[in-house]
Amino acid sequence: MIVTMEGTTSSRIGKKLQQLRDDGGVVALGRVLTLIIETNTSHLEEAVTAANGASRLHPSRVIVLANDTSDSGKSSRLDAEIRIGGDAGASEVIIIRAYGDARNNSESIVTGLMLPDAPVVAWWPSGSEQNPASNPIGAIAAKRITDSAVQPAPGQYLDQLAANYVPGDGDLAWTRITLWRSQLAALFDRHLDQAVTGITVFGAANSPSAELLAQWLSTHLGHSAEVVSSFEGDPIDGILGVEVSFEAGALSVIRDGDVAVIRQIGSPESSVLLPKRSDQDCLSEDMRFLGEDEVYGEVLTARLKA
Repeated sequence: MIVTMEGTTSSRIGKKLQQLRDDGGVVALGRVLTLIIETNTSHLEEAVTAANGASRLHPSRVIVLANDTSDSGKSSRLDAEIRIGGDAGASEVIIIRAYGDARNNSESIVTGLMLPDAPVVAWWPSGSEQNPASNPIGAIAAKRITDSAVQPAPGQYLDQLAANYVPGDGDLAWTRITLWRSQLAALFDRHLDQAVTGITVFGAANSPSAELLAQWLSTHLGHSAEVVSSFEGDPIDGILGVEVSFEAGALSVIRDGDVAVIRQIGSPESSVLLPKRSDQDCLSEDMRFLGEDEVYGEVLTARLKA
């Protein structure tokens, strides 16, 4: 069910949501958190789709603040859209478009709509500030999720995130490499007695995930990692693979499609599934653990020392 409200207020939106529950038997029981999304209208439906998918694991109230710069001349007001039932996955979705001066008070817009006594997660699937904790929405969130991959200059954005890092910050570029880190960590256990002589990450030149993976390898293997943006003469999209050189040989994990081929010292060639992760998968992971990601913080802030 989708209900639209024009020229409304947060109070009226809350009352309407309560009325829909009472009239239709829709309940908020089982909602475990409030997910607040700040985005532009071009990313709106993609963000809502990802949030709906993630809500099947983490039932949530989703509040979307949609910025429509094309209507900057409108007078101050709020328009809202409430989605419940089949149009909202396992969530309640409230989409709010603020115009005029109403845009300047995002915290007050969402405060009366958040679930009581439930943690708040903030997500910016499009452009976002370089200091998410200082954002009015970020200031009330236990978890703040950015996406450096969609920024105009991902590397510079990572540097600013590092300079402004606060426990609770997270980035989808980091979550996208969870499978890589898990697989590589398991493989390294077989080579603990080998001295590392070189580390190469084959990744796109503008991939923040490749940069974070290289920094993670450098931090944990004690040897500087290099990001190479081509492989066998062809440019790379995303992350293609990793090669770690030892005195006695090398360990390589090179991906072709969703499957990566593993070659290592003293073992036959093998393969493992390493698909590219969707925003829904990454969002689900970040919503599962709302505490500080100490490894991310360590790897991100290590950029300041590099």
